Amino acid sequence: MSNPSTGNSKRGIDVLHDPSINKSTGFTEAERQALGLIGLVPDVTESIETQLSRVLLQLKHKATDLDQFIYLMNLLDTNETLFYRTLMSDPARFLEIVYDPTIGEACLKFDHILRRPHGMYLSITRKGHVREVLRNWPVKDVRFICVTNAGRILGLGDLGANGMGIPIGKLQLYTAAAGVPPEGLLPMYLDAGTNNETYLRDPLYVGLRQERPASEDLYAFVDEFVEAVQEVFPNCCIHFEDWTGVDAIALLARYRNKASCYNDDIQGTAGVTLAGLINALKITGGQLKDQRILFLGAGSAAIGLADLIVSALGQQGVAPDGARQQIRMFDTQGLVVAGRPGLAAHKLPYAHKLPPSKPFNHLDLASEYPQIVAAIEDFRPTALIGVSTVGKLFSREIVEAMSRANARPIIFALSNPIEKHECLPEDAYAWSAGKVVYAGGVQFPPVHLGGQTFLPSQANNLYIFPAVGMAIYATNAKRVTDEMFIEAALAVADQVTPEQLKLGMLFPPQSNILEVEVQTGARVAKVVFDAGLSRVDRPPDMVAFIRQHVYKPQYGTVV
Repeated sequence: MSNPSTGNSKRGIDVLHDPSINKSTGFTEAERQALGLIGLVPDVTESIETQLSRVLLQLKHKATDLDQFIYLMNLLDTNETLFYRTLMSDPARFLEIVYDPTIGEACLKFDHILRRPHGMYLSITRKGHVREVLRNWPVKDVRFICVTNAGRILGLGDLGANGMGIPIGKLQLYTAAAGVPPEGLLPMYLDAGTNNETYLRDPLYVGLRQERPASEDLYAFVDEFVEAVQEVFPNCCIHFEDWTGVDAIALLARYRNKASCYNDDIQGTAGVTLAGLINALKITGGQLKDQRILFLGAGSAAIGLADLIVSALGQQGVAPDGARQQIRMFDTQGLVVAGRPGLAAHKLPYAHKLPPSKPFNHLDLASEYPQIVAAIEDFRPTALIGVSTVGKLFSREIVEAMSRANARPIIFALSNPIEKHECLPEDAYAWSAGKVVYAGGVQFPPVHLGGQTFLPSQANNLYIFPAVGMAIYATNAKRVTDEMFIEAALAVADQVTPEQLKLGMLFPPQSNILEVEVQTGARVAKVVFDAGLSRVDRPPDMVAFIRQHVYKPQYGTVV
């Protein structure tokens, strides 16, 4: 799907101010004449490839990744097609600039580097008028809204309005990684305040200057939002992103059977981690039904992954109660056990009858290592998964304990940004004498140890949610199910070759991400059709069906 003729009615400088149709130096002579652009642009017609070469040249002069991020956001403000042509020219390079890990720094400084607002800012002060606010958006067929209240941005916490960088970046990945057309994508910040005192005191902060409301007030506002979306944008899927763990779980449960929606922090993270586990087991020689998994962290990501594993094992005939017995979790109060006072409802299925441990002391990690080691020695987990946002939590003693329990221990340190990583790959390989099967939350360079080269894998959600998004877009799915994320995980895992597995790679190369997403999206689309959730006719060729929906960053005819 190239950019079609736009049916544009704008002329002159208004054309150049509309990034969705602006070609800059790419207008033909006929277009310059018809649109009143003579004299407003250089008297030349450049190809988009020539323009791309200029962008790449200018990027070379940017000193930091954040400088490149700001440059690319300015490019998006002026020429959307060239922006996506740049990202899709080298996804392994540019996705790290527009999203993880650069997006963390960009969010921390969002109100200071803001040039032009993107998306919508929906304030709780507009409660009772959400429908009217949504109708202000110029695109009437919105297909995805990525919405955050920024209660928990990456591992950085409550960033308030500065968290708007996340839904903007997430939706850019829909297009750059999976080819979902950008026109129907709407990033949104649902502003109910912030508890971040630094931002509340910052004169440049662009959000509401009030503390966050009680849960019942927030949920009532979200109720109105979800109802309004279904009325104003009836073909829209709501992508919840970076809410606090309790809210993320509660809101997904509240709406998943009533609206087309999902939560990437729960289901997308679960999907990519499941894909990594599937391929890790191809290396270790085990089967999923035989694994014992210990989570450090018991928030929305851990619960989401645990639930998806239980669902995947259910497809293999394993009863849910039996599957849950193979999963244990640590949180800030220690081991999650039955009978603990005040245990959150979403943790109850994973609270086993075990002796309690003492609360976690994040200020003195060394004091926590013995009880984690004791848990490893008792449970003998085959996989250790970090979703704690506590940097360096996996110590030498913990990695060595995992190595004593397993010939090839599986260790995933998934918290972002890098300073929140539970364990860096060079330490994991060194402390396990090269035995570990490792994945991190960001891309690390190769590790050289003892004459061997190890390639750390990145368990990045971008392998999952854009492909699921493309399947939802192409099929116009009525609902989003766990089965769609399980199939996405299987499809991603299947695209890693035996040769890549031998190098320790658990995920396909990001350099070929569009083809990976097309193949994955096709398999997810089949699940949608099989479940009767599609609102379009079933095609004879699922891959061809997905390909015909893929956006291509090429200039269309403006007149």
